[in-house]
Amino acid sequence: MKKSTVHLFVFDTMSDWEYGYLIAGLNNPQFQKTPGRFRVRSVSTTGKPVKTIGGLRVVPDLSFSELSPDRSAMLVLPGGMAWDEKKNKKATLLAAEFLAQGVPVAAICGATAGLARAGLLDDVPHTSNSADYIAATGYSGAALYRKKPAVRAGNLITASAMSPLEFAREVFAALDVYDDAILSAWYSLYKTGDAKYFATLMASPGH
Repeated sequence: MKKSTVHLFVFDTMSDWEYGYLIAGLNNPQFQKTPGRFRVRSVSTTGKPVKTIGGLRVVPDLSFSELSPDRSAMLVLPGGMAWDEKKNKKATLLAAEFLAQGVPVAAICGATAGLARAGLLDDVPHTSNSADYIAATGYSGAALYRKKPAVRAGNLITASAMSPLEFAREVFAALDVYDDAILSAWYSLYKTGDAKYFATLMASPGH
């Protein structure tokens, strides 16, 4: 089986909590429609190790020079202080290339601001940490801002820093990782902590 690769952009100051549910779900074949179909590879601007805001040292699998949209199922852009410092411009350019070629991009927290500064949110429904936060970028897409935890519009997913669960859910839906009932139970389990949803997962076919 040929694997579909999701690429996670890693950089100094990236926010650890924003991508955890997402990459764990993709890498864990349990409950998936096609178990083992997905893998996650980390990518940085240079390929050199980075350090997250939580102090974890991450060694990227590859650099930007080794990645092209036609070899990827999705580009995931976590948030982090670097975006508000107007860094990660190469990642924004890469995101624009992905979208231009019809390959999905998922951005959360500060990454949405990076996309906004590049004009990539001007013509598509989106969300961010708040309307004021994203407006501070000076972008022209304020009329399409949605006050929601996460928004999926075409090949673009955006989310608030406080909504890693909703972010992951939209990515899973976009990539068709789980059956609808499984995705609903997964989300409800982690959102509410109610064990009945775990029972639903374990009762699903093949588990």
